[in-house]
Amino acid sequence: MHFRSESLFFSGKNLIKTIGSAGKQYRFSYIRGMEIDRNTMKKRLLLLGMALVATTSVACGAAKTRANSGTKPQPVRVACVGNSITYGMLVEDRERNCYPAVLGRMLGAGYDVRNFGHSGATLLNRGHNPYTKTPEYADAVAFRPDIAVIHLGINDTDPRNWPNYRDEFIPDYTALIDSFRRANPTVKIYVCRMTPIPHRHRRFKAGTREWHRQIQEAIERVAAAQGTGLIDLEPVLKDRPELLPDAVHPNVEGARLLAERIYSALTGDYGGLRMSPIYTDRMVLQRGFETRIGGVADAGRTVSVAVSDSVRRRRNGGAKPLGKIYASGTASVGEDGRWEVRLPLKEVLLSGVLTVATEDTTAVYRDVAVGDVWMASGQSNMSWPVANAAERAEARPNPNIRLFRANPTFADERGELDSTELARLNRLDYIRNPAGWVLGSDRKAMEEFSAVAWFFGQMLTDSLMPGVPIGLIETSLGGAPAEAFVARRRLEDDPTLVDVLYDWRTNEMAQPWVRDVIQGNLKKVENPLQRHFFEPAYLYESRIAPLASGYDALGVIWYQGESNAHNVELHERLFPAVVESFREAFGRPSMAFHFIQLSSHDRPSWPHFRDSQRRLAEALPRVEMVVSSDLGDSTDVHPRRKKPVGERLALSIPLGRAIPKYPDFEFAARSNDTVYCLASSRLRTSDGEAPRTFELAGEDGVFHPAQAQIINGDAEIAVWSDLVKEPRWVRYGWQPFTRANLCGRWKRGHWMPISTFQLPVVRSSGR
Repeated sequence: MHFRSESLFFSGKNLIKTIGSAGKQYRFSYIRGMEIDRNTMKKRLLLLGMALVATTSVACGAAKTRANSGTKPQPVRVACVGNSITYGMLVEDRERNCYPAVLGRMLGAGYDVRNFGHSGATLLNRGHNPYTKTPEYADAVAFRPDIAVIHLGINDTDPRNWPNYRDEFIPDYTALIDSFRRANPTVKIYVCRMTPIPHRHRRFKAGTREWHRQIQEAIERVAAAQGTGLIDLEPVLKDRPELLPDAVHPNVEGARLLAERIYSALTGDYGGLRMSPIYTDRMVLQRGFETRIGGVADAGRTVSVAVSDSVRRRRNGGAKPLGKIYASGTASVGEDGRWEVRLPLKEVLLSGVLTVATEDTTAVYRDVAVGDVWMASGQSNMSWPVANAAERAEARPNPNIRLFRANPTFADERGELDSTELARLNRLDYIRNPAGWVLGSDRKAMEEFSAVAWFFGQMLTDSLMPGVPIGLIETSLGGAPAEAFVARRRLEDDPTLVDVLYDWRTNEMAQPWVRDVIQGNLKKVENPLQRHFFEPAYLYESRIAPLASGYDALGVIWYQGESNAHNVELHERLFPAVVESFREAFGRPSMAFHFIQLSSHDRPSWPHFRDSQRRLAEALPRVEMVVSSDLGDSTDVHPRRKKPVGERLALSIPLGRAIPKYPDFEFAARSNDTVYCLASSRLRTSDGEAPRTFELAGEDGVFHPAQAQIINGDAEIAVWSDLVKEPRWVRYGWQPFTRANLCGRWKRGHWMPISTFQLPVVRSSGR
């Protein structure tokens, strides 16, 4: 990290911010491929030595003036203004561990940080407990702070407050800010977006959810209108609900995280250049559009990004891109520490160098390819490795396929978890990949990887996109329910899905065996807020979002549903949320999403589930489904034939043009006692026999076996039954383990199985 001076303006006098001053705890982040400027390291060590003997580290302009006139420099006064969260309610050893106290230790001796939190205080002056009428407010104004950090609004979500006086919130906040500016015209104000209120709050669904978000928006408007700094505290704890024991107040660890976030906002120190764990040597960058490269760095820095064919090491330890520069760009790091560069990577690249550099730190990633990137996710049928697939011998190592696997974190994820494993789950430490990206020429890595994903990539590189590097990221987990992959905000916002968050260890909305696994893992755990990999939102928060941060991919391939097939109606709300969560993580609203319909297996709910999946694919934009019911196993939920599944997924990818619709039936009409089903493609059967597994039902809704025949140029099916004279419904492949044999002609001459379906029958006037 480069040590520098920047200016915060206090009536024309500067507050000198020297990152690395006495009392600061140094925070170094390991980044694969990073090279740190040696001169910068020497400067760090020298500055640290100077700081250790300095009597003060940072002083405001006024204090500096006094020092020049012979008076002792005064520390920068920082007022932490707020409610019980600032005060430190529920924080053990509050006076030492509340976030203002932690912030003071982080800033060091050059700062005088004081806690002016008052429990239960409202921002609203007509609220039930106005902050401006508390002694802490009077003391804070009298303190005449140089910096004021204001975190108010949580108590305004009380039904006594926001519903009645919401129109006064912005004027009251403005008046509060003005009072500090009158006390010290040079004060620097930071207003905070509030910490989250989780679903466990007793009033969450009774207004608090909506009011909290409305107040957040009002706070943003205040910051913009008043020209203050804005510190967003919500994401600090949003995905760490276990740090909010009572659904409002952070514990010691939560308070520490808040202090770190405020420290970073005040100093610009975000721990230096940091990238997603997906950035390693041998990675694949997405081609074909402006590729997103992003991460975190210290505020105000300039980040330079380049993809070249080589680099040269500098004497000072950095690196300079050399040779052909395929794409490059720069970005300024925002006040929140975030930065993003868009690179126009349109051409395929088999091997190059990605260089990401700030003024003092350079990250170099070698043997980087540019091609197509897909995230393979879901549950055990996606996790099923090449080594256990029926077509293991047909998997051929290929260096043009590159693999990144979010390995299982624990050796046995079904047994009782020990204290170390439980702690890692709470830290969202659920990506274990010490090797980073691995070339598909590594047979061991290939055989441990998802078989469906591997054969998907193999077909792309062998025949559909020869010469194009394919990056595959495996984030699946055996047994995982769909809700574990959904962003928490999407669950909270949905009036039905929010209920999966409540008492998730025993929630009847989850399949019984899923609850059994959770109970077995957490058998002796007393902490009611302990996290778990099957918990709703957990896999999104611990795997999907971290890997997608500042990184681009072409799409997602998905094989999941076994853990949700018991509740078709719930899944019909969950699945769209899954799709939107992946798209949100990658920042691409129209990202391709291709999924595999559940196979054929002897579980009674599966026909309804398969038909529901078919309807979801028709309804959701940029979502494609492929059928695998002909490859199932009546007794094993893990059919071993994975190569055809992966290849069908590969065939579903559009290659520069619109993809033909997967073979399906568009509608059914009857003439007399015969039903005619119109298909979207030519038809035939897989075995040359007559179509089987068709059924008809009349007004009574009772289905009977029916006969069927392909007619009308192989584009239509005629279906009839002697037991149903006036058909009202037709269905096909409606057996859990079905022997349905109808196929439709698809792209490039491939014939694909027709999905399980049920259609209403309309009366035809044209026959």
